[in-house]
Amino acid sequence: MVRGVIVALSVSIALAASAAAQPQPAPPPEAAIPSVPRTMVGSWEFSTADREKACTITFRADNVPGGKRVLFDPACTEHFPFVREISAWAHADNDFLRLLDAKGQAVLEFSELEGGIFEAPRPGVGILFIQNATVAGPPPRTIDQTVGDWRVVRGAGAGRPICELTLSRTAAGEEFAIQVKPPCDPFVTRFGPATWQVDRGELVFRSARGQYWRFEPSDAGWRRVPESANPLTLVRK
Repeated sequence: MVRGVIVALSVSIALAASAAAQPQPAPPPEAAIPSVPRTMVGSWEFSTADREKACTITFRADNVPGGKRVLFDPACTEHFPFVREISAWAHADNDFLRLLDAKGQAVLEFSELEGGIFEAPRPGVGILFIQNATVAGPPPRTIDQTVGDWRVVRGAGAGRPICELTLSRTAAGEEFAIQVKPPCDPFVTRFGPATWQVDRGELVFRSARGQYWRFEPSDAGWRRVPESANPLTLVRK
């Protein structure tokens, strides 16, 4: 009886060892990350690093002297006058994207970052970017889009107007002056907004005491951040 148990146990161990020795199926391969399409043909955003200056560059497939045709919208020549020198483009095997003049000389040479974003330094301008406008999202609001009369609204939903103010073009140091119009709720006057600026896509109010309110873009206008249970919004008057 004991001998039979020992034999059965030995057989079980042998079978288990044999199974362990068999090659195991390889795990399924991970899904490959799709690579960025190598074609540049189409329209892209051409901008500064902070995107305060942005316009559209269009790469064409037809040949021109020096490379392939490239077009800039009128806003590009306004923001970046040097683009008038550029008439062609070429995408080299080493992932450098070159914007060329009619003689084939590089006016700008972009290196490719992750995600199909290209960057290039430009003396006197800083770092310039070319990227897919859809992925980049809407450009930040400019000073021109922010100057004017606003209502300060407090509360969720439609809220309640509690003050009116003007974001002026009058320089106040490196910022611009704010004109608060009476009557104005003490919540605003206690803070005492004195100057404003657009900083990295946010609207910043500064008081005479050096305190700050920050606002981010919203559908209604600007929303103060961080958001509270009783939110504060700027709505165009």
